[in-house]
Amino acid sequence: MKSDKKVSAAVIQRLPRYYRYLGDLLDNDIMRISSKELSIRMGITASQIRQDLNNFGSFGQQGYGYNVATLYDEIGRILGLDKSYALILIGAGNFGQALAGYPYFARRGYSFVALFDNDPEIIGKTVGGVEVLDVVSLPQYLQTHHVDIAVLTLPGYVANQAACILANAGIKGIWNFSGTDLHVPLGIIVENVRLTDSLMTLSYMINEDEIIRRALPKSISTESVD
Repeated sequence: MKSDKKVSAAVIQRLPRYYRYLGDLLDNDIMRISSKELSIRMGITASQIRQDLNNFGSFGQQGYGYNVATLYDEIGRILGLDKSYALILIGAGNFGQALAGYPYFARRGYSFVALFDNDPEIIGKTVGGVEVLDVVSLPQYLQTHHVDIAVLTLPGYVANQAACILANAGIKGIWNFSGTDLHVPLGIIVENVRLTDSLMTLSYMINEDEIIRRALPKSISTESVD
């Protein structure tokens, strides 16, 4: 039975990774796997896997492991992948167009139904089969169309203005690539994706590794071994 305790953000962030690995197992006709075998593939402990999954119910059997297809379907349901979602995108520049044209989203049930921009050279263009509309028509569009998630790929200085329009229209989910913090009412879920933060984390780790490698000779004895 599912626990009533609040599931941590760290566990939620690992769920898509479980889903991806289980999908790979199914693609390779692997129908059963133990937490130990899964831990080796994923690089996390078997104990962590069991703890994570126990937040949502009892999926494995002692001595048998996990039914891969069942666990894959259950995690998909937990992630809401048993539903379809209508997305709009605001800011149809190069990056926005790349997102809107990415076919993987549609295969997972995330379909872009409208794109918006203020550039006359972009308005009217078709991306992934969807026409780019003038952003001034956004409020009217939201009044007459159902939208589940709004994707912001526009400059930060106008992101909060767009977020205000979305909030007033009752949009509950915003995928925010603008690089700025949004000020939205309670009840609106914002998932921030800051690409530069991820890149800076990578550069930190590269430099930390360089520092460690430079320090190693000083800490390792250079005495010869007979």
